[in-house]
Amino acid sequence: MRSLDGKVAFITGVARGQGRSHAIRLAEQGAGIIGVDICADIPSNGYPMASRAELDETVELVEAKGGRMIASVADVRDFHAVKAALDAGVDQFGRLDIVCANAGIATMAFRELTIDEELEQWTDVLNVNLVGAFHTAKAAIPHLVAGQRGGSIVFTSSTAGLRGFGGLQGGGLGYAASKHGLVGLMRTLSNALAPQSIRVNTVHPTAVRTMMAVNPAMTAFLENYPDGGPHLQNPMPVDLLEPEDISAAIAYLVSDEAKYVTGVTLPVDAGFTNKL
Repeated sequence: MRSLDGKVAFITGVARGQGRSHAIRLAEQGAGIIGVDICADIPSNGYPMASRAELDETVELVEAKGGRMIASVADVRDFHAVKAALDAGVDQFGRLDIVCANAGIATMAFRELTIDEELEQWTDVLNVNLVGAFHTAKAAIPHLVAGQRGGSIVFTSSTAGLRGFGGLQGGGLGYAASKHGLVGLMRTLSNALAPQSIRVNTVHPTAVRTMMAVNPAMTAFLENYPDGGPHLQNPMPVDLLEPEDISAAIAYLVSDEAKYVTGVTLPVDAGFTNKL
C-alpha cells in the first residue's frame, strides 16, 4: 500500500517546476491531484509564466504514473476562481486531505526602475505569493474540517522567508516580505487548526532549477547582488536544487509519518540559512 492511497491533494502553480514535481510525487504515493495554474503572464514579472500546454503536460505525467488529476486554469489572486476549481475537484474526488500552496513569482530586476514599476512589482508579488496562499488556504480549510480526518497544509516559502535579503527594489522586497508573511500565516493556522488534527507547515527552499531561478533577470540580479554571487552560494557543493528535492520534503510533511509535525519552518537549502 502506498503512503497516500485514497487521499486527495490540492496544488497551486502546478503546471511546471516545483508544482509539477509535487503533483507527480504525491500521485506516485497514491494521491489524487486537484491542480490549478494561471497559464498567463503577469506584466511586471520578468519571465514567462506557465502555459496551458504545460498544465496539460502535467496531467499527462501524473496519469503516466497511474494517477488521476483534475486540472483547471485559475489565478490564485482571485479567491472565487480558486474556490470554484477546488470545489469542483472535491465534488469529483469526494474529499480533500492535502494542500500545497506553491504558486509564486519573483520579480527581481537588475536595472533602474520607476517608482510606478516598483509599486507594481511589490503589489503583484504580495498578491500572488501571500494573498494567493491565503486564498488557497481559505478555500481549502472548510473541506479539510468537514472531512473530520485531519489533514496537512504546506506553504512554499523560501530561504528569503527566514533571512533578510532581496535588495532595495519593490520586487525583491515584496518577495522577502511575502515569504516571511507565509511563516506568520502558517504559525497562526497551525495553532487554530490543531484541534482538528490539521497540520500546517512551511518549506524553505534555496534556489531550485526552475524558471523562477534560471531566467535572465534573476541571473543578473544574483550576479550583481551586494557582496557578489558567492554571498548567495550554498555551503554544500550544489548550485541549484532540483524540484524533486523539495517534493521529497513535501511528501514527508503530508504523510502520516509526520502526523505530529506542525508549525515547523523546514529549510531544504543545502545549509544556506545556517550560513547567513
